[in-house]
Amino acid sequence: MLVIRRLVDRHRSYTGIFLPGEPPKIFPTTDHEHARILQIYKQDRPYEGVHNDFSDFAIGRDSLPEKNKPAAD
Repeated sequence: MLVIRRLVDRHRSYTGIFLPGEPPKIFPTTDHEHARILQIYKQDRPYEGVHNDFSDFAIGRDSLPEKNKPAAD
């Protein structure tokens, strides 16, 4: 499982990419660069067949219009 997180300290912002069994990759990024990384790895919004924070934690489902909400199981 791939985990991508935004890390911020008092002076700089970073993107952290974590894979099981691998050392974390943490590097400085702007907000724009971080957003693009999320987009490339399909972590920026819900996608059919992709498990990410949006599918795992139902982020944003309350704000979706009724026609765009996933069907109830």
